[in-house]
Amino acid sequence: MPDDLGSVPRDLADDDERPSKTQRKKASHELQELGEALVALPADRVDSLPLAESLLDAVREYKRTRTHEGKRRQMQYIGKLMRGAEIEPIRQAVTDMQLGRAKDSLALHRAEQARAELLASDDAVTRWIAAHPDADVQPLRTLIRNARKDAALVPEQRSGRAFRELFQFIKQHSLDE
Repeated sequence: MPDDLGSVPRDLADDDERPSKTQRKKASHELQELGEALVALPADRVDSLPLAESLLDAVREYKRTRTHEGKRRQMQYIGKLMRGAEIEPIRQAVTDMQLGRAKDSLALHRAEQARAELLASDDAVTRWIAAHPDADVQPLRTLIRNARKDAALVPEQRSGRAFRELFQFIKQHSLDE
């Protein structure tokens, strides 16, 4: 019974402090997704994390498992073990890995864009050389000239070699920055 008209019974007040079933399921699903990201990490990254030995063994076992049902069960077990594990180092390692992939992808896109600009105009070549003073200019100009010649050919006669070499040259010098 309520003490007065505005108060809530004591047993209902205790329920408000515990997470609801929906919140518990949501947290469980988040741990499951984090576990999936954890098993996707390379083995050396997983081994460097401060994880319990049982969780490390479970991740290794997941990577050895071949059947769909076996992987599903092992992933549930990993999720269960993660409930008692320190999550922040795992979350940080997954985020770092994803960020590294995004940075690599961005660098490749920038190299592709630079290659297109270099092939399109001589002004772009001058700007690129000014931005990369340590780059050897002669091989760059040779690669650009060969790629332009190759692009002028009919598609059946193109080799694409100079185009790829120019990309590698740009990528190498962009990483040195």
